[in-house]
Amino acid sequence: MITLQNIHKYYEVGANKLHVLKGLDMTIEEGELVSIMGSSGSGKSTLLNILGILDDYDTGTYTLNHTPMKNLSQTKAAYYRNQFLGFVFQSFNLLSFKNAMENVALPLYYQKVPRKERNKIALEYLDRVGLKEWAEHSPNEMSGGQKQRVAIARALISKPKVILADEPTGALDTKTSEEVMEIFKEVNHEGITVIIVTHENEVANQTQRVIRLKDGNIINY
Repeated sequence: MITLQNIHKYYEVGANKLHVLKGLDMTIEEGELVSIMGSSGSGKSTLLNILGILDDYDTGTYTLNHTPMKNLSQTKAAYYRNQFLGFVFQSFNLLSFKNAMENVALPLYYQKVPRKERNKIALEYLDRVGLKEWAEHSPNEMSGGQKQRVAIARALISKPKVILADEPTGALDTKTSEEVMEIFKEVNHEGITVIIVTHENEVANQTQRVIRLKDGNIINY
């Protein structure tokens, strides 16, 4: 599903170049549940942005579902994101002026699905994460755990092949983190590849494999 070969990434910092990823080699198979760990500055977020086609890399090869992800136009990048990827963030990234149902339905809006149909599908996904009765509530009326479940429903509605989750339990208490992880495991059980960036051992221990980054290198794979 995902293959990285000798991926290097630099950032310009003033007159200098910061070498953030230093020749990463990595394969994630279809249907895996994987965590990526590493201290702050290890390159986790940069790696996730490259996997999510949100940032480009300088040299190497990133292949998603047998297709190289390099020098894509904005339109092509958006196409591959919509076709393959779902995103879940620590900060939820919900729109405060839309209710839960409208937030979940948003990816279908961009796919030009009619309003009545996309709201109906959004309700089904809210039901799946146990929040159907919260459909008309806005994010500011919800707990952190509820907001994250809405975010997961939104990530799932476009039927992605891969879920990329960036510290999805970082803002949650232990019990709520466990509930969110159960949803990820259920989703993975259905065949969706799940990649979780985390600094929490409790989360990583629930994944099938841990990829550890240190100073832009993979030290455990």
